[in-house]
Amino acid sequence: QKKRRAATARRQHLKSAMLQLAATEIEKEAAAKEVEKQNYLAEHCPPLSLPGSMQELQDLCKKLHAKIESVDEERYDTEVKLQKTNKELEDLSQKLFDLRGKFKRPPLRRVRMSADAMLRALLGSKHKVCMDLRANLKQVKKEDTEKEKDLRDVGDWRKNIEEKSGMEGRKKMFEAGE
Repeated sequence: QKKRRAATARRQHLKSAMLQLAATEIEKEAAAKEVEKQNYLAEHCPPLSLPGSMQELQDLCKKLHAKIESVDEERYDTEVKLQKTNKELEDLSQKLFDLRGKFKRPPLRRVRMSADAMLRALLGSKHKVCMDLRANLKQVKKEDTEKEKDLRDVGDWRKNIEEKSGMEGRKKMFEAGE
């Protein structure tokens, strides 16, 4: 147990020493970046001195506009170069893909699925609707009603019209109504 305690203590000591070294390195890098930033700004952005007269101010504005235009042109040129290189990279990667060989799609197999299984696969556990449409239908018993019998007995409609035409037909209808 003493050896284990010594080993864990040594590990913790090494770990803390490494963390301290890393912290100092991070601080040094941050300081170096700050110095580099100051040097860059001092080189590219001289301190601004505002002249007193209006003509000198106008000249300064013209110089600043000229610098802005030149920087914009450089930015545009670099963007165009970047787009060109990206396009070339895409073309080369496509050529490489074509040279390696054609991608062969595997043949698709037919799978028989019921509507319930398909809905379960698409919706997951949310699926509660049953697609068995025949189960939801009502059972209807066909009954022979008197109207249907009468219609079958009548037969041809022309005979029915002839019977009801004239006074005799109206008399029959009147007597049937009573």
